[in-house]
Amino acid sequence: MRLETKKTITEDLVTRLGEAGTVYLTDFTGLSVEAMGELRGKLREHGAEFRVVKNTLTIRALEGLDWPDVTEYLSGPTGLVLATDDPVMPAKVVKEFAKEHDDRPVVKIGIVDRVEVTADAVGRLADLPPREVLLGAIAGSMTAPVAGVVGILNALMRDIAYMTEEVARKGEAA
Repeated sequence: MRLETKKTITEDLVTRLGEAGTVYLTDFTGLSVEAMGELRGKLREHGAEFRVVKNTLTIRALEGLDWPDVTEYLSGPTGLVLATDDPVMPAKVVKEFAKEHDDRPVVKIGIVDRVEVTADAVGRLADLPPREVLLGAIAGSMTAPVAGVVGILNALMRDIAYMTEEVARKGEAA
């Protein structure tokens, strides 16, 4: 590979890594070209990408960034899963894809919001419900106390109306 090509690839990778909030380093040994194309397509559907770059170029790209040192994981065939927003969806895609393809790719390590996370942690991320479900649960838990207050106020108003009605009946009887 020519020096100019290496520089171009490294600069592009620096840009992509800088934009990515999540990076998973994977070992894709045993995956066919067709399978890797399928993985790329599935990740692209969820706003992520899968790139294979020489380990030495990845190390050079990471040197210019304020990222954890993951060079020990950059040996052998390494594919990078890059995502800008949601760290959960790419982890789910990789995990589901691996179930269908003899447990390949294997996550070596992850970086989420510039923090190194283990492969087990990436697996736990994959087991989380989708972002929309989590946001719905949070919204539901926030509205539950409000619904309780509304219920209490309705009960108080009902009790006041009942007491007013009882006083009116006693006033008519007297």
